[in-house]
Amino acid sequence: MSTLRFMRTFLAVAHHGTFAEAAEQVALTQAAVSFQMRSLEAELGRELFDRSGRLAILNAAGRELLPEIKQLLDLYERLRLPRHTSDALAGAVSVGAIVSCMGTLSKVVTRMKREHPGLDVRVLSGKASELASKVEAGELDAALIVEAGRKMASTRWTPLYEEPLVVVAHPAAAGGEDVREVLRANPFLRFDRTQRTGLQIDRVLRRLGVAVSEFLELNAIETLVELVRQETGVALLPLLNGANWQESRDLRVLALPDDLGPTARAIGMLERREHARQDITAAICQQCQQRFAVRRAAARPAARADSGR
Repeated sequence: MSTLRFMRTFLAVAHHGTFAEAAEQVALTQAAVSFQMRSLEAELGRELFDRSGRLAILNAAGRELLPEIKQLLDLYERLRLPRHTSDALAGAVSVGAIVSCMGTLSKVVTRMKREHPGLDVRVLSGKASELASKVEAGELDAALIVEAGRKMASTRWTPLYEEPLVVVAHPAAAGGEDVREVLRANPFLRFDRTQRTGLQIDRVLRRLGVAVSEFLELNAIETLVELVRQETGVALLPLLNGANWQESRDLRVLALPDDLGPTARAIGMLERREHARQDITAAICQQCQQRFAVRRAAARPAARADSGR
């Protein structure tokens, strides 16, 4: 089975472009990765990489083999699945999630593993764009992420829920109840503009026509909310599913004006269209959907976001 291990390493090198980064992902030394790739090339009778300096870029032969190797590994995973079982889920699957979805995903996976002893689920956290790239490269089977406008034909998107963008301010913040004035009159705490949510926030600010006074930029929604509680500034953020910000005496949640049109961010599951563990990812998606719906319903009675003018 060493060739199959080498093929998995090949996918990692093809995605990262260097033996060093691939080695970190597959938990091998760089020398071991280099040895595996040389061995794979010898077995297949052709070179697969254009090696230039520290880079290992797929050549024409490598690019031609890439989809076939992915299909072969998927077929092998199907062969490993137990036959003639009942409705029990079994097999290995890897699923990623952005930070705000990780708690729900972890609870779902923990319960599923108790109910299905033959189930092996690896869970990891990351940024939406990074997780999407891993799904597209075959390094992850699925991921709970923020929706992007561009979708690969090789992937499938299942929507789970939406989170409206809101302005979060301390009750003592300047600007009264007017969203635009609150944003203008206070230091602005920005969510990371390199991420999908940050880009969406930037677009909304432009539609509002507001020039904010930048103070800091972080890739952590809950940390930004805590800074708002400490009167550090104001933020424009997605109202997280199940969040109780409206109940906090240290926060004021202002809805965006209706004339801006849709301003919610969409959360869903991205997965490859053809993979050997679709029954498992479908079950995870369904149970996450149910939990998100319960959290949303529990938070709804407390949702008293003021309307921005």
